[in-house]
Amino acid sequence: MTLRPPAAEEGSRPAGPRPRPCASCPYRRGVPSGVWDAAEYVKLPAYDLPLSEQPPAAFRCHQGDGSICSGWLGHRNPEDLLAVRLGVIRGRLHPSCLEYRTDVPLFGSGADAAAHGTAELTAPNKAAQAVIAKLIRSRGVESRPDARPPRQPEPQLPVGMPEVTPEGLRQVRP
Repeated sequence: MTLRPPAAEEGSRPAGPRPRPCASCPYRRGVPSGVWDAAEYVKLPAYDLPLSEQPPAAFRCHQGDGSICSGWLGHRNPEDLLAVRLGVIRGRLHPSCLEYRTDVPLFGSGADAAAHGTAELTAPNKAAQAVIAKLIRSRGVESRPDARPPRQPEPQLPVGMPEVTPEGLRQVRP
């Protein structure tokens, strides 16, 4: 018997997968290249590593509903994902995540998915642009920061005003 819970918000009941990978899933074959920001694609190959070297955090669905990414679970045996094992043990992931399977064509590895996704990152084709527009329009999801309207210029600090940076305080202009 295969358990399929409804998607849950993080922090409530254990999160589970959607029934099928989303139409814009970075693991799904057929999704145009360049839909998601490079920072999203960079995460994928880490889950290809040996179990003890994988990230301990589960890969959430980009739709933002609290689900676990069905493409991530389905691209390999989910029992081989450290985050799934830890999540089920800790009660954060529904046990159905361990059994998840799909017939949706997926890339066989995070590295393959990332290579495809970043291939046209600097110049997404019309199909990718349509997916990006649909995500923004229908769900308010921004798949790429460069899809946002241009930002207003940052206000200039007065002469001699210190600026806070990740490295600490620095003087802008003496």
